[in-house]
Amino acid sequence: WSGSLIVASLTGAFGSSFLYGYNLSVVNAPAVYIKKFYNETWERRYGFSVDESTLTLLWSITVSIFAIGGLVGAIIVTPIVKFFGRKCTLLLNNVFAVTAALLMSLSLLVGSFEMLILGRIIMGVDAGISLSALPMYLSEISPKEIRGSLGQVTAIFICIGVFTGQVLGLPEIFGQESRWPYLFGAIIVPSLIQVVILPFLPESPRYLLLEKHDTSRAEKAFQTFLGKDDVSHEVEEVLAESRVQRNTKLVSVLQLLRTRAVRWQVVTVVVTMGCYQLCGLNAIWYYTNNIFSEAGIKHETIPYVTLSTGAVETVAAVFSGLVIERLGRRPLLIGGFGLMIVFFTVLTVSLTLQNTVYWLPYLSIFCILAIIASFCIGPGGIPFVLTGEFFQQSQRPAAFMIAGTVNWLSNFTVGLLFPFIQSGLQTYCFLVFAGICFAGATYLFFVLPETKNKTFHEISQAFAKRNKVSLEMHEMNHYPGERKSSAEQESNFTSSVDNGETKKGIV
Repeated sequence: WSGSLIVASLTGAFGSSFLYGYNLSVVNAPAVYIKKFYNETWERRYGFSVDESTLTLLWSITVSIFAIGGLVGAIIVTPIVKFFGRKCTLLLNNVFAVTAALLMSLSLLVGSFEMLILGRIIMGVDAGISLSALPMYLSEISPKEIRGSLGQVTAIFICIGVFTGQVLGLPEIFGQESRWPYLFGAIIVPSLIQVVILPFLPESPRYLLLEKHDTSRAEKAFQTFLGKDDVSHEVEEVLAESRVQRNTKLVSVLQLLRTRAVRWQVVTVVVTMGCYQLCGLNAIWYYTNNIFSEAGIKHETIPYVTLSTGAVETVAAVFSGLVIERLGRRPLLIGGFGLMIVFFTVLTVSLTLQNTVYWLPYLSIFCILAIIASFCIGPGGIPFVLTGEFFQQSQRPAAFMIAGTVNWLSNFTVGLLFPFIQSGLQTYCFLVFAGICFAGATYLFFVLPETKNKTFHEISQAFAKRNKVSLEMHEMNHYPGERKSSAEQESNFTSSVDNGETKKGIV
């Protein structure tokens, strides 16, 4: 844990995943005022008030279009990180954040609700890019001994962002009719902090070495992030991966899907990312206010009680980051889904019978907090860590594109279908989510190997048997038609080391 590593992870996350979490929760507090703004704008333009169904449609678009933007960001991230690199992608992504912040914060002043909707979709593009580029950057700058802990920074800052959105939305701060645009203007602050600090930190050393072939800058980056002068072992480890791959030409999504040697890695990423969105946490947010009201909490007090959900989320994510290198990814992920199954079942019973026993609404509140904590302990952050760990350098951008696409499509699906599920099943809708958690936990129990403290090469070995390929075959077929003789490989490797002025100890 060098100072540069800590600063890079905190700065990168503050201007990236923090904004994702913030934009998930920021629309909740001013919802009434924004709908009033929509109605007043409509009446000023057309001379009559907007009907209820149209207003509901406009609001639904405002909320859900964030996921559409996220899908666009996830799709375009691969060529961006290839051309600009991981760090520069995070920096350039702030253009989207600042543009969106200006559009949304000025919409009331200009009198255009279209600006708010456009700002939401642009902010979604920012989130889609950052949720791929940030985990990629963190996984490539961290030593394998703390790769999981550093990867959890993404999830921790998502939770901090959600909590910050709840706090700033309180009536005493920006949760008033005249102040709600400031909630969106505040997005500029994390972006500016990232733009000021991140340029002074190195690019991903793995990107510099394997894709830019810049050994000198890669060495300096390793020295900065690891806080030591002798980085020959780390450089050799990365170059060994390069020799295995034969070529560092980036793999396309189609090529990755056709590669037999990573078939189960891709399936596992799809399952974990799908369950990440489909496990029911969005449904919990939908029910929170109703459950608090049933427990006898006054309406004006509910926003303050809701802060407990954001606080629990943040504490659980920090706890996961502290223990992930001790307990491993597998127990936290499977255990998190397992606990969610238990608490979803108890919540279903308590909601169904809450009018028969006076203390059952309080049990429902406990179950909500327990489900949020269970999610953040494992499923809330580990899928991003695993996506960075499962794939070699040349495959990683395509893998994050697949993961991001599944993530945002699942997010949109939940937003689209949940009202119908809730309307049809009422309180029993949580059993659907318990079933999804059970399916995810079962799959992971039989398929997921432990990746704690393993190199990328060792993780590939762990999947080799399940993919029904020997690692040797994987290496030979990684880039068909581009193989070289072993003598030529060794010659090229030695030459690249000499040209890059790498220390002799590496050879």
